[in-house]
Amino acid sequence: MHTYKSKSKYSMIPIPEALEIVLKNTNVPQVENVPLSESLGRTVSIDVTAKEPLPPFRASIKDGYAVIAEDGEGEFPVVAEITAGVVSDFTLQPKTVCRITTGSPVPNGADAVVMVEDTVLLDRKSDGTGKVKILKAVTKGRDIRPIGSDITVGAVVLAKGEIIGPAEIGLLATVGVTSVPVYSIPKVAILSTGDELVEPEQIPGPGKIRDSNRSMLISLVNSLGLGIKVLDLGIARDTPGELEAKLNEGFDKADVLISSGGVSMGDLDLIQPLLEKMGKVHFGLVLMKPGKPLTFATLEHNGKHKLAFGLPGNPVSSYVTFCLAVNPCLKKISGFTNPYLTQVYAKLTRDVKLDPERPEYHRATLKWDSDQNCFIARSTGEQTSSRLLSMRSANALCILPQKSGVLPSGTLVPAVLIGPL
Repeated sequence: MHTYKSKSKYSMIPIPEALEIVLKNTNVPQVENVPLSESLGRTVSIDVTAKEPLPPFRASIKDGYAVIAEDGEGEFPVVAEITAGVVSDFTLQPKTVCRITTGSPVPNGADAVVMVEDTVLLDRKSDGTGKVKILKAVTKGRDIRPIGSDITVGAVVLAKGEIIGPAEIGLLATVGVTSVPVYSIPKVAILSTGDELVEPEQIPGPGKIRDSNRSMLISLVNSLGLGIKVLDLGIARDTPGELEAKLNEGFDKADVLISSGGVSMGDLDLIQPLLEKMGKVHFGLVLMKPGKPLTFATLEHNGKHKLAFGLPGNPVSSYVTFCLAVNPCLKKISGFTNPYLTQVYAKLTRDVKLDPERPEYHRATLKWDSDQNCFIARSTGEQTSSRLLSMRSANALCILPQKSGVLPSGTLVPAVLIGPL
């Protein structure tokens, strides 16, 4: 016969307080160097500075002619032709010009470039010399990129905590960084718990349901785009021995363990007691709807600091608590300097009933309304914590206050983004 505890031993704390506890106990990640070709999506661990100026020489911005500006308009002999990658070995003399292509080094003596559209070619020999008519006078410095005008020596090209994308890889290549200092990729283990669960490919027998949480949580980790290595621990049955063995397996192989189910108040909700036995449970009850039983613990395992999240078994509760607590943790452990979710304000498009006992994180679809010049939040419908359909099109969680009554349509509420707009 199963019994149920009438009251949790944990004090209920607001989710912002819970998140700060999580982040305070999330270690600064390890660092490593990786080849430039393998750095996409990684987080820079130190400021990367330029050792050389860019451009490293005075470069022509246009195709045209390198000139001495004070010579002005007129007909001039073309004494040479310079193309990209070629450095001249002469000094341009007054009343002469040099044909030049975009990106080429400007010869000594020249102090401006006249673009080809402002010239008329009068004669051209096979070696590039000849004669040209300059139609417009230019000022000193015209269409020349000075040395270091793009990047100066010592300039920070990538700051600590920045994510490396294609443009950043181009920058690193430009300044000659081929071994990139980045934060190490964390390993995350994901476990589902419950005697009632079967694998998604199985046909559930009497009293059984397919495990949706594990696939969903793995996808949520992967959707962060951080290259996090995910270990699938499968399903653990509701027995202390099997659960403890699975937890130890996760802590052996991963930095962070995420379980779903087993954190409520029944006899078979064993995650919290096991985490207490293995380490320190920092909280086990959060003032929020859905997701009240969210649990967070830390422990030392084989000399290493480990983090554990016990998420509720209801799919929506699991999804929402992952977004609000686990997502920022994984960003911080990956090197983000700002791991917090983006918060905006949005207008409700319908009346919403409030909960007098807990603030609610109401699933909604946000979009920009150009007529009202603000975001509008359209509820995804029935908000029951077991109804995963309420997450299907949600890209935000509207934060509704803990109070009685109804928020009328048009009310401006804070909302955290959990998906693309």
